[in-house]
Amino acid sequence: MMGCALVLAAAGAGWAYWHLNQNIRSVDIDAALGDDRPARAPAGVPAVSPAPAPSVSATPSVPPTGVLNILVLGSDSRSGSRNAALGGGDSTGARSDTAMVVHLNADRTQATVVSIPRDTLVTRPACPTSSGGTTSTAYSAMFNSAYAVGGPVCAVKTVEQLTGVRMDHYIEIDFAGFAALVDALGGVSVTTTVDIDDDLSHLHLEAGTHRLDGTEALAFARTRHGVGDGSDLGRIGLQQQLIGALLKEAGETGLLTDPAGLYRMADAITDSLTTDTGLDSLGELKGLAQSLGAISPTGLTTVTMPVVTAPSDPNRVVAREPAASELWASLR
Repeated sequence: MMGCALVLAAAGAGWAYWHLNQNIRSVDIDAALGDDRPARAPAGVPAVSPAPAPSVSATPSVPPTGVLNILVLGSDSRSGSRNAALGGGDSTGARSDTAMVVHLNADRTQATVVSIPRDTLVTRPACPTSSGGTTSTAYSAMFNSAYAVGGPVCAVKTVEQLTGVRMDHYIEIDFAGFAALVDALGGVSVTTTVDIDDDLSHLHLEAGTHRLDGTEALAFARTRHGVGDGSDLGRIGLQQQLIGALLKEAGETGLLTDPAGLYRMADAITDSLTTDTGLDSLGELKGLAQSLGAISPTGLTTVTMPVVTAPSDPNRVVAREPAASELWASLR
């Protein structure tokens, strides 16, 4: 009887691992872009190494080290009923609602998160398309249009052209996945010094500290008309506050001691993920997560790419030089 139970448990664990792996969508960024990209990290600096599938006898994997730059996008895809209910974009496409370059230092004790305003005007390079064609180069294009016209590949190429920094990995999460993450952590605490009233994001908060669930946290990350001057820069400030709060919650939660809760979170999040092919398995994502374990809230720095109002459009911004170039150079 005990032997049967062990076999059934092992089969269940194997199915769960397979199911979560199948959830993850991936894009082969390296194959699509080839060698016309910024240089990789210096030789001898390892990237994320695939972690083995879990087994009873497996020894703990050693978290990878080395400088790493990851492009993280939050998309407003309306794919699926949950995303539609949360206010995703139209059903035929999506935009990069949030864009951040996450820089991990060599020993993974510190992280710098650089937000790129989606209203930034950039030169969008010609990008390969999934049908075998190529998009046209566009000048003074909205930054988030790169994802809209060419998906993850064009988003990565545009960021690399803008920054001169090689993106080692790509992670995209949609609205449903972000909300599921917050709910799995039991909510997140944020503080606002002003009242927020934004009918578009459906967020209404009085000044003070609040405990937000997943849907409310998503609204907090998306609101822009209820804070500051209504620009994307105000929203970025809220998003950066959320990152610190989520890192704090992840360090304090008991989720890792609740296998059922952990599985529910992993199922919801992996179903909402798109990565590059170097992170498209649970083992590889686990290796990355392990390497982040030493980063505390005090080891996290959040900044926004320096920008100024675009001369051609008071509702858009452009990179402020030389400050922007100096920031990107510090991440290479």
